[in-house]
Amino acid sequence: MEATLQKPAQYLTGSAKWILIGTALSCALLEIIDSTIVGVSRPEMMGSLGATSLEIAWVVSAYAIGNVITVPLSAMLSNLFGRKVYFTASVIIFTFSSLMCGLSSSLWTLVLWRFIQGLGGGGLLSTAQSIIADAFPPKEIATATAIFGIGLMIGPALGPVMGGYITDNWSWHWIFFVNVPIGVIAAFLSWSFVPNLAEAVKPQKMDWWGIIFLIIGLCSLDYFLEEGSAKYWFESSEITFFCFLAIIGLIAFVWRELTVEEPAVNIKLYKNLNLAISHLLNLIVGMMMIGLFFIFPLFTQVTLGWSATQQGEFLISSAIASAFAMMLVSKIVLKKLNYNTTSVIGVLMFSAFLILLSFSSPDSSEKTFFWPFILQGFGKAFLMVPVMSMALSGLRGKDLAQATGLSNIMRQLGSAIGVVLMEIYLNHENVFVRSNMIGNVTNYNNMVTERVAAYSQNFLSAGYSIDDANRVAYQILDSSLSKQQQLVCYDNAYMAVGLLFLVCIPLILLIKNKKNNSN
Repeated sequence: MEATLQKPAQYLTGSAKWILIGTALSCALLEIIDSTIVGVSRPEMMGSLGATSLEIAWVVSAYAIGNVITVPLSAMLSNLFGRKVYFTASVIIFTFSSLMCGLSSSLWTLVLWRFIQGLGGGGLLSTAQSIIADAFPPKEIATATAIFGIGLMIGPALGPVMGGYITDNWSWHWIFFVNVPIGVIAAFLSWSFVPNLAEAVKPQKMDWWGIIFLIIGLCSLDYFLEEGSAKYWFESSEITFFCFLAIIGLIAFVWRELTVEEPAVNIKLYKNLNLAISHLLNLIVGMMMIGLFFIFPLFTQVTLGWSATQQGEFLISSAIASAFAMMLVSKIVLKKLNYNTTSVIGVLMFSAFLILLSFSSPDSSEKTFFWPFILQGFGKAFLMVPVMSMALSGLRGKDLAQATGLSNIMRQLGSAIGVVLMEIYLNHENVFVRSNMIGNVTNYNNMVTERVAAYSQNFLSAGYSIDDANRVAYQILDSSLSKQQQLVCYDNAYMAVGLLFLVCIPLILLIKNKKNNSN
């Protein structure tokens, strides 16, 4: 009873609490922004470093591989070194490697430092989430979830905008240099305010085999997903080998963690049904959302002619709406509605948003997308805050750290799988749609002949020969057909994902609802 009465005193209050939360959130934002900021700078990197598009992709892949190694091991490393030391060390590694990335003058030097940066970044994200969750008592877990969720929403929106602005006005080196002053301040605040876990116990034996199997399995899986498309999947013996290695590594890892006395990653936590279902939802949501944000830039930039910066700036409004909605859900909505009902409303909002996008046309503009994306921002908040809160409810300390690590790795895997599935879908859909369209482009179709005749006449008037005028007319027609084909494919993809997203509803209803005022 005495321990129970003293427990509330363990939580920080006042300015110390909010400095701690601000430090953890800023570090999480650093990691999330850095994982997206590089994308828009890749063309300049290619020119500066003399790299091909396939080679420069390793700048992104190396970071992702570093991430997948440390994210699930963060809880074990926090216990081993102490959370204060581990988190501060992650900030320092991330900051120093950012500096070295900016100073890199060759591709493979940059790739090496990006890998090291990913190792530090993986520690930042998972540990930051557990720090924020531990700063609140159990009954306020929804507030903690909302605060961390704000970083998850704002980071991906800011990354492309910052990357485009920095690249356009300075050089790609500065997308890494900007991390340095923020990282130095974050390291000082981390050492000053981040507490160690009260019940943390150093493992008596290091689970080296579990760590080795995890690294082999996840790194092989990440390589398979990142490089598979470029090498035509199982037509490549290299991709086939890494797929086989990923399967063997992950099976060996699961077997090891279920049988060893002190596992590196406590996957036995999945005996908690709420945690297991919420992480499955995290995987599905990661697949759906990254699939959306994989094709939306292609649609706006290729079909509608938006710039990368314009597209990034547009997404800021939905990120702000999502941040506002998360606090609304945690402070007001969850006091009126239960967790399951709130999550189902979120699924319906997000599904409705995708279905609205499926009616896009060549005349669509920022005004067309503004309110659907605001709806999307609210949908993410209504879905993720209660789901993540239910998953973490009742978990504290080292179990909470393990759960947040597993949650982040599931989201990352979902993102990688989502891009692959969307790419495969679009490739097949493009072939299907084009074959249907091209059958109508014949000399027996009056609309086609009239359009070609009009184009040809314009070029004849400009002094072209008859043959050249006809050739250019058919080129314009083919270009127009390609844009229409892409538009139809994107619209079909939005509709398919929007309908598939409804599969989350029965999963949400399986989660045991817990009252918001539970202790």
